[in-house]
Amino acid sequence: MKIGTDIIQVSRIEKALAQFGDKFTQRFLHPQEIALAKKTASIAGFWAAKEAISKALGCGIGKELSFHDIILAKDPRGAPTFSLSEEAQKVHTIQTSSLSISHDGGFAIAVAVIIS
Repeated sequence: MKIGTDIIQVSRIEKALAQFGDKFTQRFLHPQEIALAKKTASIAGFWAAKEAISKALGCGIGKELSFHDIILAKDPRGAPTFSLSEEAQKVHTIQTSSLSISHDGGFAIAVAVIIS
């Protein structure tokens, strides 16, 4: 079992959105993720989630795993879930996983648990 966590100030995301607009979100989110994350706090939560997942996989975001290799979604009850791109699945084996995202007080945090 591996655990990854990440926390980010929502204001960092606000500044990036103000400076780069849609190019910023497109840099790390798929179109379906952009449709899910309507608020800045949610976008920050998605950033933290992708960072937490990459940490749980033991590689971080980089050559081995890109932001776009992690695909976030919501289950029927609204809980966050994720999958990996076909390319990333060749490198990372996941038997089961859990993802939690929260935001409050100007921060977004995510925790990912992965069993491989």
